[in-house]
Amino acid sequence: MCGLSGELRFDGAEADIGAVGRMTDAMHDRGPDGSGLWAQGPVAMGHRRLKIIDLSEKAAQPMVDAGLGLAVVFNGCLYNYRELREELRGAGYRFYSTSDTEVLLKAYHRWGAGCVGHFKGMFAFAIHERDSGRLVLGRDRLGIKPMYLSHDARRLRFASTLPALVAGGGLDTGIDRVALHHYMTFHSLVPGERTILAGVRKLPAATVRVVEPDGTHTDHRYWDPSYTRSALPEHAGLSEEDWRRATLDALRTAVRRRMVADVPVGVLLSGGLDSSLIVALLAEEGQSGLTTFSIGFEPAGGEKGDEFAYSDLVADRFGTDHHRIRIPD
Repeated sequence: MCGLSGELRFDGAEADIGAVGRMTDAMHDRGPDGSGLWAQGPVAMGHRRLKIIDLSEKAAQPMVDAGLGLAVVFNGCLYNYRELREELRGAGYRFYSTSDTEVLLKAYHRWGAGCVGHFKGMFAFAIHERDSGRLVLGRDRLGIKPMYLSHDARRLRFASTLPALVAGGGLDTGIDRVALHHYMTFHSLVPGERTILAGVRKLPAATVRVVEPDGTHTDHRYWDPSYTRSALPEHAGLSEEDWRRATLDALRTAVRRRMVADVPVGVLLSGGLDSSLIVALLAEEGQSGLTTFSIGFEPAGGEKGDEFAYSDLVADRFGTDHHRIRIPD
């Protein structure tokens, strides 16, 4: 999962490494495998690591490439990092780890903010350019990986969680009444850039934000779904059976991409259609030793609190190493 944090000052002061440390510590649960801090003048970054790709310390973060003048913190996974690494090697880049973090760093050096167009994955990242002083923030197309921001005339702070920003201190924790209205209206959801706190905003999905040393910034939204069939001419005239095959092929591709890991792959198996299909497609791809987990609760009000009967059927069918986890009252 991982967690990132950081600060960029605009007032000539050095970054508050203590505040970044508190933000980083607040995300221990997101990254129990390692922790790192880095600071240079007005900028500081922190990271909590959950090891998924390249389990060595060569992949530790914050990752700094002095030769390129870049530093990065990254949360997520680039599923096509191996292909990108080979492409970048062909362009003359040297790699010192087998991590997707280093691929992201060098991809940014080669393609700038346009690097996101080369990524297949889920991600949130912050890259600092030593020579220009810019901070570049990016988020994946669907906003799977979070990025919370606190921006005023003195500084910008960012973190993977809202509580982490609060832990840094100096934050307006008043309730954003518009966000509260959205939360109560749209079934526990605050859409767009707002959060429940007045002093915190979210980096929008599919957005790269370039923050200048003086605090000004520009946003580039690099992807928008069209919601129209005409956007993909090759889909025109497909029959119902064609759509069924195309959907299954897309699901196979999605599952295959997510098998990229240097640790065992697991599935949260509810026994419903989607998680059961994922287990089946993993088995089809030859995934062995698959671990599955199902979560249940104690009965309440005469209603069952679990669906173990269904998840057990799927686990038995595909021979997974299955674990039932019951949450007590």
